[in-house]
Amino acid sequence: MIPPFRYYLFDIDGTLLDSAPDICGAIYQVLEGTPQQDVPFEFLRGYIGRHLRETFSDLFPEAQPAQIEEMIARYRQLYPARNHAQTSVYPGVKEGLHALGGRKATATTKGTPTSRVVLEKFGLMPYFHHVQGTDGFPSKPAPDVILRALEGLEGDPAATLMVGDSASDMEAGRRAGVRICAVTYGYGKREDLAKFEPDYWIDDLRQLSAG
Repeated sequence: MIPPFRYYLFDIDGTLLDSAPDICGAIYQVLEGTPQQDVPFEFLRGYIGRHLRETFSDLFPEAQPAQIEEMIARYRQLYPARNHAQTSVYPGVKEGLHALGGRKATATTKGTPTSRVVLEKFGLMPYFHHVQGTDGFPSKPAPDVILRALEGLEGDPAATLMVGDSASDMEAGRRAGVRICAVTYGYGKREDLAKFEPDYWIDDLRQLSAG
């Protein structure tokens, strides 16, 4: 049983939304015409939640920084143009957020404007008191986005639960001094999540309020 918290922070991709088809689809569009265009979908999916710079740097280890930035810029044109047509809300997310007390915010690697767009599109915005994306500061596993989200909620780390699907979420939560909850249905590998000894594991967001 998970006790109630005063504040809840949520990753978006792989936690609230199954957005891999659109995220990876946009990356594949960037990769068209390169030797990397046939990289496996599962490989790309494993990078969701990390900064795009890591993704493209690992795919193109010989590329110059300026070339990596060009790829990132291209992705940022292509991703919103897809209009999240292949993205969906995970089962139980809306019901889980609706039933959950406390104040809630996002803590995502997406930028804040994009986060707002997807939350609005999928009817999740009403459940959040604050939307925090990664805007010009270090992304997870650095704790910055969690600390910014807590500032937005005027929250206390000791009374906060971070919910996410990746090792980056877990590490960022540990570094920020909040409790961490791993979801089992997202994109992260269970063994990678387990390294950070999550305080809780859930298979469905409704479990957060099932007590």
